[in-house]
Amino acid sequence: MAGFDPQWFATRGFGGHGAALGMRYHAHGDDWAELALPYDERLIGDPASGVIASGPIITMMDMATSLAIWIKRNAFVPHATLDLRVDYLRPATPGKTVIGRGECYRITRSIAFVRGQAHDGDPNDPLAHVAGTFMVVGDVAGMGLNRRIEA
Repeated sequence: MAGFDPQWFATRGFGGHGAALGMRYHAHGDDWAELALPYDERLIGDPASGVIASGPIITMMDMATSLAIWIKRNAFVPHATLDLRVDYLRPATPGKTVIGRGECYRITRSIAFVRGQAHDGDPNDPLAHVAGTFMVVGDVAGMGLNRRIEA
């Protein structure tokens, strides 16, 4: 059965780095996905301020934009981050969960274009904006790649 269900994917656990960070599914639409990064003292970059380090937020945004690509393609197919620009606007508020929303707004034969933002409770007061490109597999027909991930 062809298709991609981001909630199913995320609730089975991200594995690897995502699992170690505690990332969780938050929401999704036709071309976007939101993930949550709960506050965790292990993720603090500056002990004096209690602010989450930038690395976990970048990881979450990379995964949110990846999910958006799979959603838009309606398939779990290989792709690789070519460029992910992150513009930090302010530090995350200590103690708050960070929400990352990634959107895939265009896909060509070989490139997916993404954008998104991270916030800690108010989407109108973002922590960061991201924009990037991913290399995608063009025609997946007959390659066994256009499939639903099954348990």
